[in-house]
Amino acid sequence: MQDKQGNDLKLVEELARAREKILQEVSKVIIGQKEVIDELLLAMFCNGHCLIIGVPGLAKTLLVSTIARILSLEFRRIQFTPDLMPSDITGTDVLEEDTINRRRSFRFIKGPIFANIILADEINRTPPKTQAALLEAMQEHNVTAGGTTYPLSLPFFVLATQNPIEQEGTYPLPEAQLDRFMFNIYIDYPSEEEEINIAKLTTSVYEAELKQVLSGEDITRLQSIVRKVPVADHVAEYAIRLARNSRPGNDGAPGFIKDWVSWGAGPRASQYLLLGGKARAVMMGRYAVSKEDIKAVAGPVMRHRILTNFNAEADGIDSMEIIRRLIET
Repeated sequence: MQDKQGNDLKLVEELARAREKILQEVSKVIIGQKEVIDELLLAMFCNGHCLIIGVPGLAKTLLVSTIARILSLEFRRIQFTPDLMPSDITGTDVLEEDTINRRRSFRFIKGPIFANIILADEINRTPPKTQAALLEAMQEHNVTAGGTTYPLSLPFFVLATQNPIEQEGTYPLPEAQLDRFMFNIYIDYPSEEEEINIAKLTTSVYEAELKQVLSGEDITRLQSIVRKVPVADHVAEYAIRLARNSRPGNDGAPGFIKDWVSWGAGPRASQYLLLGGKARAVMMGRYAVSKEDIKAVAGPVMRHRILTNFNAEADGIDSMEIIRRLIET
């Protein structure tokens, strides 16, 4: 028993060291965005998926592809367009004829979903049918075609991006589908100093030499240690109370929730608050979850799960402000 616990603690130390190495390698290519990188790593070590909101030109694709290179994972980028079909993502059956016996048979050709890290660029630009094909693969970790089920390679991590400015010709994800994403990560503009460094770096001949930090097998192994991290009852109760108090119909909900929220966070929020708290504790080199860990992940976990009403819009209140007030109360 003690040997097993000792091995777990060694894995915790290994993950904390890996985080520092990953941040160090990513910083060779990406300037700033440390909080965004941490949130991406948190979701990945929880075996979750992320929705990234940010205007064009903030290096979302470069960030994801850089992390894939550092982790030696297969990376695919899918540009979502209005004419994209589900088979363009998952794959399709092709009729082939044997040159010797002239027999015809179907052969499944795998689509770009069969990779470790998928960047679904501008997911809201494709119709709901195609969106659903991606979300099914995210949930089930397999693809079914022609009555045959094909498992996806593990680890499997989906990053979907949305442009918050252009809404014309888009198909916004329904709340039930948004709930499938563990984190909603917002990428803001860089600071003036960061933007100066970005402009200098990207207009020079500099080319970063990236070192591999972890393999796919290492990530799968470290994902298992996150779920083993113990959570004290009072911390678990705090996380659950935070999610429940975001619902207007809950007896313990503060007055501002009833005034500004039409729909609060569901049970998945409670699960992801605890998982995210566990992953954050481990990434910081600790084998116990604190309330501070829950507070740190509350924003990305609950941002897309709290649906504000017209009163909130009139008062200039968004979901992040509501989460901040919830944590304060």
